[in-house]
Amino acid sequence: MKKTKFLIVVLITASFLTGCKDATNITAKIKKENLVNAKSRDSEIKKGAASISFDKKEYDFGTVNEGDIVETSYLVTNSGKTDLVITNAQASCGCTVPVWPKNPIKPGATGEVKVKFNTSGKPNRQQKTITLTTNTESGREVLTLKGSVTPKAKK
Repeated sequence: MKKTKFLIVVLITASFLTGCKDATNITAKIKKENLVNAKSRDSEIKKGAASISFDKKEYDFGTVNEGDIVETSYLVTNSGKTDLVITNAQASCGCTVPVWPKNPIKPGATGEVKVKFNTSGKPNRQQKTITLTTNTESGREVLTLKGSVTPKAKK
């Protein structure tokens, strides 16, 4: 039993010693390009998270007839100190289609999130949300679209 324990300790020690033999060569394996990219990324992070503001976060389209397509735009302003990136816009329903700026929005600049809501098969009171995935501190922003849809007359 003692021989087995001793053998295990020797094997573990040997594996640690042989695994670290190239430790002096590690700096030679680092790509200088990656260091430059990391420094650039770190300087952007130090500026702080992007900040976003809207001309409106909720749009009430009032009363429309079933089958109408409601369209609106939300004006997005980058009120932060670093580029604002919207990576995704997800609607709460397949009847609502958002289109968002794919390029980063510079500090102080604006972009537009366009939304289309197809009211077909959606009678009565409606409320849909559009969730933006962003590089802001919270990581997501929610926009709302609401109103009333007058049902089609039954034949």
